[in-house]
Amino acid sequence: MSRLRPASVIVAGFLTFAPLAQAQDEPQVDCEKAMTQSDLNICANKDYEAADKELNAAYKTTMTAMQETDKELGEIDPNYVGAVEALKKAQRAWIGYRDGQCELAGFAARGGSMEPMLVSGCLADLTLKRTAELKSLTEGLGN
Repeated sequence: MSRLRPASVIVAGFLTFAPLAQAQDEPQVDCEKAMTQSDLNICANKDYEAADKELNAAYKTTMTAMQETDKELGEIDPNYVGAVEALKKAQRAWIGYRDGQCELAGFAARGGSMEPMLVSGCLADLTLKRTAELKSLTEGLGN
């Protein structure tokens, strides 16, 4: 039986309660009535977080479909390699594009209180568009 070191127990305790502490620290904002720049920034970030969650679900579904495609085509051609690696390559490239494009979008208010809203808005917009692209990939395969 292994014994946990005291430091490990402390770290585990922090990790357990970190999300709870974060949720308590995050201000509650009614995004339908947001007026201040701070509230607008928070709401834009919430929109991005929701879009990112949807993207992750779509990516998982698309990855499963690409794995099935690779399996089917691999049975026909033993030298076939493709769909999964192509999806990973495309997603990595898209992340780089998204991050650079949204950093650029923030320059319209560089250093100002509105910059985070512009960046988060861009992230949400591009993420929703990528989610639609991923969904169309799986729909094209009949999934």
